[in-house]
Amino acid sequence: MSQPESRPIRLLIVDDHKVVRLGLHTLLSRHAGIEVVGEAGTMAAAVEETARLQPDVVLMDVRLPDGNGFEACRQIRKSQLETRVLFLTSFADEEIVLESIDAGGDGYLLKEIDEENLVRAVRNVAAGQSILDPAVTRRVLEHVKNPDTPSTTKLDSLSPQERRVLALVAEGKTNKEIGAVLGLSDKTVKNYLSNTLDKLQLTRRSQAAAYFVQHSSK
Repeated sequence: MSQPESRPIRLLIVDDHKVVRLGLHTLLSRHAGIEVVGEAGTMAAAVEETARLQPDVVLMDVRLPDGNGFEACRQIRKSQLETRVLFLTSFADEEIVLESIDAGGDGYLLKEIDEENLVRAVRNVAAGQSILDPAVTRRVLEHVKNPDTPSTTKLDSLSPQERRVLALVAEGKTNKEIGAVLGLSDKTVKNYLSNTLDKLQLTRRSQAAAYFVQHSSK
């Protein structure tokens, strides 16, 4: 659900390193429309603070001292359905990327991301978009090799235009950016994506992107 213009995005920062939390807090707080409402350094604290603070977005590290961000995300998903979870990590391993999506994450970014794109990702996720860092997508495409994947997948049920839309989703593009590439309105892109999710029997944009990465022959 999109954020009202008048209300800032409430953000919770989760990272096991205090210096990283401080840096992110300082960086993100200086941008209009973003309010850092809290920090957490463990999985337990992440779940507890999310329940207490009801943030719009949780910026979540993967590696935490008492568990991991995926399990924290799963626990958050059980009770805070409106809270979005954006993973920010140093790791681009394909299994980690796919696990973050399976856990219900709304995006996956590498810590090497620059300030402008990080802020944009937070805003896009808060507005309902799903984000997959293009660098992550490239690495996953390079490394995912599954010889057991059958030659016929659910992708074959998609129309050529639906496949084009899905390929651009997998590149991390927003509906507006996809529309600009294909000459379509935002609403038309949304309809294509909705049909694609139905055909793939998936519910989330990020799941569809991961499915395309795994099963596309290209």
